[in-house]
Amino acid sequence: MFSRFKEEFGKTDLESITPDEILSFLTRLTEGNSQTTKRNRYSSLKAFFNYIRNTIEFEIKNPCDTPILRKIFRENRPQQWKIIEKDLIDEIIFKTTNPRNRIMMELMAKGGMRIGEVLKVRPVDVKDRKITLPEPKSGMESEIVYIPQKIADRLREYIQDKGIGPEKRIFPITYNAARIMVKKAGESADVNLRPHDLRRHAATHASRSGTPIEIVSKVILRHSHLATTQRYLGMGKCWLCFSILRQNSNSVNFDRPFSQR
Repeated sequence: MFSRFKEEFGKTDLESITPDEILSFLTRLTEGNSQTTKRNRYSSLKAFFNYIRNTIEFEIKNPCDTPILRKIFRENRPQQWKIIEKDLIDEIIFKTTNPRNRIMMELMAKGGMRIGEVLKVRPVDVKDRKITLPEPKSGMESEIVYIPQKIADRLREYIQDKGIGPEKRIFPITYNAARIMVKKAGESADVNLRPHDLRRHAATHASRSGTPIEIVSKVILRHSHLATTQRYLGMGKCWLCFSILRQNSNSVNFDRPFSQR
């Protein structure tokens, strides 16, 4: 970025550079980039002018520090996911009569699996309640998913009934077909349902049932960072800290008012 900046403004006095010129430069520089990238480029350039002002030219004004530029290059607000209640998810799955579709949805809603992971599962990957995921999204060699026994039994019966070979995909459909299937299942209960809503449900239900947040994050969702789990569960930072403290404290009764402790 600074090479481009030098090419364009190398022969220009810094104090004469205007906010309009900065806006034009950043717009061309970040065309087609995400808002996060645009924000980072803007922040770097703003920091550069602040450095010049604080160490070399104390009277210079920072052309990046204007309301319009701060607004254009502001950070995106974190997306708050809508949590679908357990009873509604259970109703949607119960109404799904196609065995294949029901098992796929249960693997997401009860096992916390991603739709792409469900579509890649083979019989050889399944061992009772454990499903081994080769080459997972995390970049690890493999990951383990734990599913409820009833779902494991239905999955085993489905594999046997369909005569699916050990190395064959259990659900040989496309991602788009799976997404449409989930959407249609949601329409039966007047819900705009997406595959990730089911995965998020697995984490939310486990958390509300008292499962420690670390288990939800590392075992069910298989996240690298608790912050990602925080977004999944719609937790604020304070609530996330409170949850961790509550689950690791044996000496404080959090259900009693502070005045009674």
